[in-house]
Amino acid sequence: MGSMELSTAPENGTAAAAAACNGGTAPANGGVERRLRSSAASASWAAHLPLEVGTRVMCRWRDQKPHPVKVIERRKSSSSSSPADYEYYVHYTEFNRRLDEWVKLEQLDLDTVEADVDEKVDDKATSLKMTRHQKRKIDETHVEQGHEELDAASLREHEEFTKVKNIAKIELGKYEIDTWYFSPFPPEYNDSAKLFFCEFCLNFMKRKEQLQRHMKKCDLKHPPGDEIYRCGTLSMFEVDGKKNKVYGQNLCYLAKLFLDHKTLYYDVDLFLFYILCECDDRGCHMVGYFSKEKHSEEAYNLACILTLPPYQRKGYGKFLIAFSYELSKKEGKVGTPERPLSDLGLLSYRGYWTRVLLEILKKHKSNISIKELSDMTAIKADDILSTLQSLDLIQYRKGQHVICADPKVLDRHLKAAGRGGLDVDVSKLIWTPYKEQG
Repeated sequence: MGSMELSTAPENGTAAAAAACNGGTAPANGGVERRLRSSAASASWAAHLPLEVGTRVMCRWRDQKPHPVKVIERRKSSSSSSPADYEYYVHYTEFNRRLDEWVKLEQLDLDTVEADVDEKVDDKATSLKMTRHQKRKIDETHVEQGHEELDAASLREHEEFTKVKNIAKIELGKYEIDTWYFSPFPPEYNDSAKLFFCEFCLNFMKRKEQLQRHMKKCDLKHPPGDEIYRCGTLSMFEVDGKKNKVYGQNLCYLAKLFLDHKTLYYDVDLFLFYILCECDDRGCHMVGYFSKEKHSEEAYNLACILTLPPYQRKGYGKFLIAFSYELSKKEGKVGTPERPLSDLGLLSYRGYWTRVLLEILKKHKSNISIKELSDMTAIKADDILSTLQSLDLIQYRKGQHVICADPKVLDRHLKAAGRGGLDVDVSKLIWTPYKEQG
C-alpha cells in the first residue's frame, strides 16, 4: 500500500496574488481559520504519539477512502527515537479480521482520533453509514463467524494470541497471495514477512533462492497420495496423514493462514486429506482441500475445508463439499461438517444444501420425508431440517414436520441460491473407504 503524499498549502500571500490575477478574490478568513484549527488539532494529537493500543481513528484503505479502524499493535519503523516513527497494526471495524494490516502514520487521520467506545454502539454507527449493497457484500465475505465453541475467556485468549498476522504473504506456484490470519509457524519463521512454498510437497522457505534450489531436487509433481478422481484437468488425491506426516503438517500451517476458527492439529495421523488439483503438463497444482477424521464418533464427514484465494468464486468450494458427500454415500453413511464452520464455509454449505434439497423436491411429486431426503443425499437430518426451516418450507402439523413444496416458491429459492459448483462425475471416482483398506 503506497503512502499518502502530504499536500502543502501555498503561502497566504501567494494564494491571494494568484486569486487576484485570475480576477477572483482571496480566500476568506474562515478557510484560513479552518486550516489553523485542523493544524492545531493535529498538533495536539502529535503530543500523544505514538498512538496507544486500542485507539480508534480513520485510516485510508486500499480503495483510497477513509475507514474506521482500531489500533491492535504498534512497532518502531526505524531506529529513530521520534514518536512519529511507528507503524500500527489496525483492525478495520467494518470488516473481518482477514483484512487487518500494518499501516504507516500518514495513512491515519489524526483529527479523527477518539477514545475506545462501546463495540455495539460503534458497530451500529458503522452499519448506518453503509449502503445496502456495501452491507450485502460485507455480509457475504466479511462476517465474523466460527467461535461459538469458545467461552469469553478462551475467545479473549485466542484473539490475543492470534491478533497480529506473523506472515504477510506467501508464494505458491505462480501466485503471490496475501494472507488473512495468524498461523503458528516455528519461531524461526516469525521474522519472515513472506514465505515461499513448494507447491507439490508444501515445504516452505524464507528466501526465493532456497525455493529455486529445492525445486531442482524435489521429485514430486502432485500431492504425495493416491489419485482417486480424474475428470478432465481436475484431479483429487487422498493423502494419509500418518503416511505423509510432514506434508499434512505443512498443509495445516498453510491452511491456518486463511482459516481463523480452526485449531491447528499437529497430530495429523488421525486425518485423511483430500487435495483438489488443476493438472497441466507441469504437474498437479493445488486448488483447495478438505480433511476428515478417519474415525469420527460424531459422523463428521469433513473437518476443514479451504479453497485457496486465487481459485475462489470458481465453484471449487461447492465441488469439495459435494465430493465429501459422495464419499459418505460410498461409505453408506450420512455426514455433516465439523463445527464451527468458517464464514465462507457456512455460506457455501447453506448454498449446497439448498440447491441439492430443492432440486429433489422439484422433481419429487409425492410426499417425501426428511429421512428419505437424508438417505438420498447423505445429508444429516438436522442439516436438512435447519435448511428447510430457514427457507420457511417446514410446517409443524399433528406432531410432525411437514415439507411445503410449492413449485413457484422452490424456483424463487433456487434462483436466490445462485449457481451450483462444478459437478462431481461419480463414475470417475475410484475409492475404497478407509475402514476397508488393508
